[in-house]
Amino acid sequence: MPTTSTYVPTRLDATRWEEIEPLLTGLRERAVRTPEDLQRWLEDRSDVEAACAEAESDLYISMTCHTDDAEAAGAFTRYIETIPPKLKPAIFELDKRQVELFKQFKPDPRRYEVIDRDTRAEVDLFRPENVPIQTELEKLSQEYQTISGAMTVAFEGREQTLPMMAKYQESTDRAVREGAWRAVAERRLRDADAIEAIFDRMIALRDTMARQAGLASFVQYAFKSRRRFDYTPEQCRVFHDAVARVVVPFVKRQQARRRALLGATELRPWDLAVDPKGRPPLKPFNGGVELMAKSVRTFERLDPRLARMLATLGDGSNTNGSANGACLDLDSRKGKAPGGYQAMRDRTRRPFIFMNAAGLHRDVETMVHEAGHAFHSLLCVDEPLMHYRHAPLEFCEVASMSMELLTMPHWSAADGFYPSRADADRARRKQVEGSVSLLPWIATIDAFQHWLYTHPSHTREERAQAWLAIDDRFGPDVSWDGLEATRRTLWHRQSHLFGAPFYYIEYGIAQLGALQLWLRSLEEGPRAAIESYLAALRLGGSRPLPELFAAAGIRFDFGADIVARLVERVERELERLPE
Repeated sequence: MPTTSTYVPTRLDATRWEEIEPLLTGLRERAVRTPEDLQRWLEDRSDVEAACAEAESDLYISMTCHTDDAEAAGAFTRYIETIPPKLKPAIFELDKRQVELFKQFKPDPRRYEVIDRDTRAEVDLFRPENVPIQTELEKLSQEYQTISGAMTVAFEGREQTLPMMAKYQESTDRAVREGAWRAVAERRLRDADAIEAIFDRMIALRDTMARQAGLASFVQYAFKSRRRFDYTPEQCRVFHDAVARVVVPFVKRQQARRRALLGATELRPWDLAVDPKGRPPLKPFNGGVELMAKSVRTFERLDPRLARMLATLGDGSNTNGSANGACLDLDSRKGKAPGGYQAMRDRTRRPFIFMNAAGLHRDVETMVHEAGHAFHSLLCVDEPLMHYRHAPLEFCEVASMSMELLTMPHWSAADGFYPSRADADRARRKQVEGSVSLLPWIATIDAFQHWLYTHPSHTREERAQAWLAIDDRFGPDVSWDGLEATRRTLWHRQSHLFGAPFYYIEYGIAQLGALQLWLRSLEEGPRAAIESYLAALRLGGSRPLPELFAAAGIRFDFGADIVARLVERVERELERLPE
C-alpha cells in the first residue's frame, strides 16, 4: 500500500470521531515554519482525509450492494449523521489554514495552483448552517437508493430486478418487449409519489443551501462546489443547442431507418433496443466471472498494461460488496441498488467496481467504462496528495468512455465477447451509434437541472411540464400514446438527479473527448491514442481541465463545430460497418 506519512495510525477506525479528532487538531495546531514543513503538513492532511473518505466509501458500497440489509443501511445512516457534521467544520478550519500557509510560503504555482484554487473555493462556499442540510440530503439520497433497490417485477414466472428486465427489450417478440416494458413502468409508477416527495425536499434544501452561501441559486452553488472553473452555465446552453441542431437530427435519421427495418408505422418505447433486423439479442457473457475474464483478455489485446491493472481487482465472483477488501461486485441481484460506479478507497488506494450485470451488451459497456475509471485511479496511486489523485469529472469520464470505443476492435477474438464476426460488427455498430445517440439524453438531464434550480419554487405539475418540453426538444421519435404517466416521470430513473446534482453534463463533454481520442486511434494508430491516454491519466487532477484534455491530444471544446465534425465522422464509420 503506498503511503506518504506515518501520521495516521495503521489501525485507525475513521468511523469513530474520537479517533479522527486528535489528528485534525494536531494538524490545526502544528507549527509550520519552512516549505518542507508545509509539504509534510499537506501530506499528513491528505492521509487523514483519505482515511475518512475510505471509511465513508466502504459504508456506501455496503449499503448499495445490500439495500435490503438493515445493518448496512443503519451503519451508513449513523455515519452520515455523526461524522460529516463534525468533520466538515474541522476540514474548513484546515482549508482556511492552508490558504494562509500558501500565502505565506508561496509554493511552486505549477505544482500547487490547482489545489490552492480549489481550496479557496471551498473556503468561500462553506457555511456551518449548511452542514445539517448536507446530512439530510445524504439521508434522502439513501432513501431513494433503498426504494430503487427494492423494485422487482414478476415476469415469466419469477421475480426479477429491473436491471434483469432490460434483456427483454432485445427480444425479437414485440409482445414480450411490450409486456416487459409495461411491467417495469408500472412498477416504477407505484413508487412515483414517494420519489417525487424525496425530490421536492431535495430541491428546497439545495436552494436554501445556496442562498445561505450567499448565492442566487443552486446553479451557482453547484458550479462552484464542482470546481467548474473552465466553463459556465452559458456554455452548457451552447452544448444543448449543438445537440439539438446536430445530434437530434442524426438520431432521428437512425430511428427512421429502424422504423423502416422493423416495418412499423411508428416506434414505441419498447422498439428502441431490439435488433432492427430481427436477430436475437447479443449474448456476450454469462455471469460476472466470465465478464471479468473476457474483459481482461480484451484489455490484454488493447494494451497489456491495462490488462494487468484490471486483473489485480479479482475474478468477478464476489457478491458481498467490499468485505475483506474485495474490488468487484458485478452481478445483478435483489436488494442491490441500480446502476454502476467505480469508487476509489483513498487510504488503501484500491478501486471498487459496482454494477448490475445481466448478460447484455450494455454490461460490456459498463464493465470497460468502469475499468477506465479504475485505470485512472491506479495510475495515480503514487501521488502523495489525495486531492490530485482525483481529476475533474469531465476528464474522469474521458478515461472511462474512451475504453468503450478503444476496446471495440478486440471484442471479436475467439475467446472474447463476440467470437462471431457478425455479432462483433453488430456490437460495434451499436457502440458507435450509441456514443452519439447518448448526447440528447445528457442534454435533456442537464437542461432539466438548469430549469429545476432556476425555478426552485415550482410545483410538481410545473416540473412535469418542464420535463415534457425538454423531452420534446431532445427526446426520441416515439409514440407515448397511453403512456403519458410514465413519460412524465422518466427522469426518476436517473440517480444522478438525486445523489449527485448537476453531475451529468460531464458525460457529454467527456464523450466528445473520447470520440476525439477514438478518431486519433483511427488516424494515427491505436498506440498513439493509448500512450496519450496513459500520460494524461497519470496527471490525475494536478492540472486544470483544458490541460488534461491537451495532454491526451484532444480539445476541450463542446460547441457546434466540433459536435458536427464528430457526428459526420461517426456517420461515415456506420456506413463502413456491416449491418
